[in-house]
Amino acid sequence: MLMRILSRVVVMAAASLSLLSLARDGASSGLRAAASSASSDGWTLVWADEFNVADGSAPDSTKWTFDLGGGGWGNKELESYTKRPENVQIQSGNLVVTARSEKYTGDDGIAREYTSARLKTQKLFAQPYGRFEARIKIPAGEGMWPAFWMLGEDIGTVGWPKCGEIDIMENIGKEPGAVHGSLHGPSASAATTSQTSTFQLLEGQKFADDFHVYAVEWDPQGVKFFVDSTNYSTMTKEQWPATGPWVFDHPFFIILNLAVGGDWPGPPDAKTQFPQRMIVDYVRVYKK
Repeated sequence: MLMRILSRVVVMAAASLSLLSLARDGASSGLRAAASSASSDGWTLVWADEFNVADGSAPDSTKWTFDLGGGGWGNKELESYTKRPENVQIQSGNLVVTARSEKYTGDDGIAREYTSARLKTQKLFAQPYGRFEARIKIPAGEGMWPAFWMLGEDIGTVGWPKCGEIDIMENIGKEPGAVHGSLHGPSASAATTSQTSTFQLLEGQKFADDFHVYAVEWDPQGVKFFVDSTNYSTMTKEQWPATGPWVFDHPFFIILNLAVGGDWPGPPDAKTQFPQRMIVDYVRVYKK
């Protein structure tokens, strides 16, 4: 989600994507089901948010904090991020992040034409290695940029891109049938050292039509990227370009956001309808 030069490897998906099913009998039963399922694969659940609280609730402040304001976020994005219920709240057991077309003056005193929200676990939860997954229904429309991603928790001391960035899922509205997974790190010869892969649905299918599970499985050797049950890309330390060091060996924190506009997606157009919503069923983190 930060400024980058993207190289893309397109991987065609299978005809039908398998969706994870989740018994929603409350937070504790959901966690037990997740833990039981993961244990069979050698994973142990260590952190989760199932969002099973009263409608209208704010996200759990012991798990999530916010980035606020605007200014482009390194990508020339158009929104101001807020923590207002108009932009982020719990509904029907889901986290709902809403992008709106409205004139709003943010914390920086600048009026912008769009609002949205950007949540993170920075200083609340970070982990090196493991399986990080979320079940998400993304929005649709030109200029929309939903993302589920991570940054190294040392960003405050070393900055970006030295902290490292793992993009578990990004979508841009002009590509309704594609999502992208990426690694970004420092480079001796360019802005960043980056690798990006793309998961493409069959023609006519759109990610915004249903929930999908987006995940990475990350260990000292590399990062595997998943959509539902498909491991569509693996990026390894051994194959990492010599232009920059491998910086994916320390704790990372989680980010969920819905951006509007920016260098990559471009701005909304006359056909883009607002409000737009990114709906998150759960976020779970496991260790081996």
